[in-house]
Amino acid sequence: MLKEKLHVLSQMMAEHMAMPFPPGCRGLDIEDQDMVMLDAGVYGIAADVLAGPLSEQLRSGLTRLTSVFEKVLPMIDDEYATKYYTHVREMAVLATEIESLRQKGSR
Repeated sequence: MLKEKLHVLSQMMAEHMAMPFPPGCRGLDIEDQDMVMLDAGVYGIAADVLAGPLSEQLRSGLTRLTSVFEKVLPMIDDEYATKYYTHVREMAVLATEIESLRQKGSR
C-alpha cells in the first residue's frame, strides 16, 4: 500500500510540474499566506516524502501547510487557480497519509 501511494504522489508531482502556475497568484497573499510559498512548500515536502521518512520538524510543517488550505481555497476566486491549489492540497494530503503509514509501520 505504501509503494502504491508513493507512486501516486510521484505521478501527482509530475502532473503538478506540467501545470502552469496561476499568473494571478504571483505576489498574492491570502489569509497571510504567500501563495507562491504555499505551492513551493508543499512540493518540497512532497519531494522529501518520496525520498524517505520526514523529520518531526518537516511532519509539523506538512501538517501546518495542509491546514492552510481550509482557509485559502475558499478565498480563491479564479477557476484555474482553484483547480491548481486543489491539486496542491491533494498532494499535501497524500504526503500526510504516506507519513502516517510510515509512522504506524515503525511502531
